[in-house]
Amino acid sequence: MHHVTGAKQTSEASKIADELTHFLADTYILYLKTQNFHWNVTGPLFYTLHKMFEAQYVELATAIDELAEQIRALGSYTPASFSQFTNLSSLKEATSAISAEKMIQELLNDHETMMSHATIIITKAQKAQDEGTADILIQRQKVHEKTAWMLRSSLK
Repeated sequence: MHHVTGAKQTSEASKIADELTHFLADTYILYLKTQNFHWNVTGPLFYTLHKMFEAQYVELATAIDELAEQIRALGSYTPASFSQFTNLSSLKEATSAISAEKMIQELLNDHETMMSHATIIITKAQKAQDEGTADILIQRQKVHEKTAWMLRSSLK
């Protein structure tokens, strides 16, 4: 578990935890969507996409735990229900069957959104001297960049 390294004050830690809470909610919705697509993908690339989506949702599950623990380390409570995650997330759940290509495009858009969100939190965490949070978000940003590249490459 990562701890706050020199965050200036409790209010700054609280603000960063709030940002992380939204990032956690987005990560959870992305996890659910990726698992949904893993289960429901069809077409000639079924096996490849089924396996790729599985690797992605397994990675996101690990990230969810790390993000939740960082929120707790910052002294805040972690949301942990579908309704809380839905209310806090900027991403939308997948609720209908769509083509494999649309699945890839939706996930690509979501990973790009996650990259932008991570950049904002990294800047705020570094300004607050919260290197623990910054480090976690830098690692998340790398994963989202790599996943976006893989998804983008699957569309061409």
